[in-house]
Formats: sequence, structure tokens, C-alpha cells
Amino acid sequence: MELEKKLAVLADAAKYDASCASSGAKGRKSDAAGGIGSTTGMGICHSYTPDGRCVSLLKILLTNFCIYDCQYCINRRSSDVRRARFTVDEVVRLTLDFYKRNYIEGLFLSSGIVHSPDHTMEQLVRVARTLRLEHDYRGYIHLKTIPEADERLIEEAGRYADRLSVNIELPSEHSLVALAPEKRVHTIKLAMGRIRTAKEAAEDPKKPYAPAGQSTQLIVGADDSDDRRILGLSETLYGSYRLRRVYYSAFSPIPKPSSTLPATPPPLAREHRLYQADWLMRRYGFRADELLPAQGEGHLSLEIDPKLAWALANRHRFPVDVNTAERELLLRVPGLGVRNVDRIVAARMHRRLRYADLVRIKCVMKKARAFIVTADYHPGSEPASAPLARRAAAQLPLL
Repeated sequence: MELEKKLAVLADAAKYDASCASSGAKGRKSDAAGGIGSTTGMGICHSYTPDGRCVSLLKILLTNFCIYDCQYCINRRSSDVRRARFTVDEVVRLTLDFYKRNYIEGLFLSSGIVHSPDHTMEQLVRVARTLRLEHDYRGYIHLKTIPEADERLIEEAGRYADRLSVNIELPSEHSLVALAPEKRVHTIKLAMGRIRTAKEAAEDPKKPYAPAGQSTQLIVGADDSDDRRILGLSETLYGSYRLRRVYYSAFSPIPKPSSTLPATPPPLAREHRLYQADWLMRRYGFRADELLPAQGEGHLSLEIDPKLAWALANRHRFPVDVNTAERELLLRVPGLGVRNVDRIVAARMHRRLRYADLVRIKCVMKKARAFIVTADYHPGSEPASAPLARRAAAQLPLL
């Protein structure tokens, strides 16, 4: 098959994997001058650099042939999709050619399982090793890790890749056994643990091990797992394996699906709410059992965001005085983001904050005003109108 046709097949086959977005990879250093693909430290693939640039990567499979028969996967053994396979040299050439043409700034490489997990993992590692050692490539590389592969191959992958990902796919072991009979939760978590151990053991800053960490993907709606189970699993993965990100992918029906799969996909809003809840756990100090208590509904609300839903369920915690409340409590106020809260904490050291000050630092007052107290405002009182507040804020020096 011509290279262009292979690229069309294997780029399309890779679109179902959501775990490629990343951040936190730093540019690789070398004693030698020059090098190909050196980038800034924010990472590659649907992410943004400090100067606002959206960066991209070549996202492909090494092959969509697979000896596994995961029922939710378009590339499963029993599927009749068009198949293709790259050689190691073809992937290397594509990556370098696309980079030199300024099409991409990095590579995300995954693969179906061919011959054996070890054989496939060795091919993935060869691509990264060839780029790094033979072509002095310093751009971003994300490798999909095959958990059943030999631990020495997984360890080597981390020496050349900026990020590794091991997809856990389904929230429960029962579902994984039913829909992906060749995979086991124990094996997946063992691989995650090995990556964490190897990363923590890496001491040489000139030879970092997977500096952008590891990620995983959970498919939402392919089984009957509710959001409580999904968020509980994510919380465990973050705590036990130091994952950088858990990605959520709404199940998408595939051609000639198994009768064990749902006939219709979940609403995309569910995937969005899970990302919002995940953000609250990672950045705002929420626990999974706070967002979805055991005695309550098992799914996040599709009508309102999880932070507002928590605040409405905990009205006894509000309103909070922005001039005295602890940072941790301010982070739980709807409409106040991390940056807003940091600015509030810094500014109130110099004077008592008023409603207009919050408008000026771009707090979302439509959400926040019911949950806060300022020096001149209390819920139920008549605040300055938004236009007047903005004009007043322009006259107030915010320290």
C-alpha cells in the first residue's frame, strides 16, 4: 500500500484515542548544538504554549491489525475494517518530514497488537529510539504502552518518550472481562505502577524518565457504570499511580457492533461534566465522594456544572466573605477560578474588597453573587449594576 493511503487509514484509526492531549513536557537538552524539534515546555497535542500558540502532533497507529477482540474497538480482530501497517522507518520519516514542513510539533504513536504484546511494544520503542538517537529529534513523543509487554520494554519506552499512556478503558473489571477478554485490570495497573516507580527512581535530570508523566483513557457509556464509579476510579488512579491526566471518551457506536454494547451513545454532555468534575478534583481540592455522595444520585447533573451542583447541595456553607474566607473555601465558590482566588487573596492583604473589585478581576458574578459577601454587598442586597461596577473598578487601583 502506498504511504499516503496508509496514512489515511492509520490516522483515521487513531482518532478514537483521547489520551494524547498533554502538557508539562520540557524541551530536551543536549550538549550538542542544534537538534530537530526542540519546543517550549508546555507540551504537544491540542494544548497551548505560554504565548498562546495551539500546538499539534502527528497522531497515528503503527498498525490497525490486532489479535485482540475488544468489542468496543473499531480495530478489533473480528472487525472487517480496511487494514494497514507502517514500518518503523516510515513512521520516522513521516514524523521528520511533517515537522520540517511545520505541520506538527510532536508524535502520538499507538498500535493494534500484532504477533504479541512484546513484538508490538518493541516496534513502538524502536520508533522513539530511532528519532532520539539517530536523528537527534527533541520534539514531543507520546507512546501508547502495552501493559502485557515485558517490563524492560516499558522501562525503555520511558527513556525516549515524553509521556506514556496505559488505557484502562472500562471502569469495572467485570466490564473489561466481558468486553475485552484479553485484557485484565491487574495487568494494566501493574504497568502503571512500574511507570510510576521508574519515574520516581530517575535521578539524572539530563536523562528524565517520561517527564510529562502518564495518562489513561476511560470509555464512558459502553457499560452500565455510573459517574460515581468512574470518578472514584479516577481518584484512585491519580492518588496511587500519580497519573497526569485521565481522559474520558464517550462511547461511539461502531459498525457491526456486539449485542453486548448499547445501541445508542451517551449524551456528550455527560463526557463534558466528567471533565469538569475531574478538573475540580485535580485543581480545586474536591473529592469524588463530595461531588457524588454515596447516598445520592449516581450521575452528575447534565443541567448544571458540578461545582454549582455541590454549592446548591451545601448552602449551609455559604455565603462566604471574600475578605476573610480561607483560600480552600473560596475555591468552592461558583464563578471563582483558581486565578480569581489567588488575586483575591493577594489583594485583600492591602484593603477590604468590594463588589466592583471582583468585577474587575473577571469573576463570574452571575454565578458567584449568590454565594459571597464583600465589603459593600450581601446576597439579597442590591449590588451596583454590572456596568457601574466595571466603571467604578476602573478607578480603583487593585494591588
